[in-house]
Amino acid sequence: MTMSGKSSKVLAKGKLVPRSAAARSEKIDLRVSPSAKRLLQSAAEAAGARSVSDFVLTSALSRAEETLPDRRRFSLDAEQWRAFQEALDASPRVTPRFARLMRESSLFEKRADE
Repeated sequence: MTMSGKSSKVLAKGKLVPRSAAARSEKIDLRVSPSAKRLLQSAAEAAGARSVSDFVLTSALSRAEETLPDRRRFSLDAEQWRAFQEALDASPRVTPRFARLMRESSLFEKRADE
């Protein structure tokens, strides 16, 4: 899914393919070992991909979509938003480790003996 809620892949001939397949204008070059290439070729064939490039692109886009959502945007309902705001506004819990950290000089502070 994209941030707009639309999938970046569409079903074509029973297979998921990148939505932008027709509008591809950028190129990514990869160097792989012979064994990695054989593995990708086997996986592409097993998945019924048109080519290794399509398989790699679809796999990479899928992984990117799994990786990025929590780093770009998240949505909360009203109750979750209230709880989130409370957590941000709350004072930090003072634990022995936190208290020791706050007593220590920062690496960025100039020491008196320098």
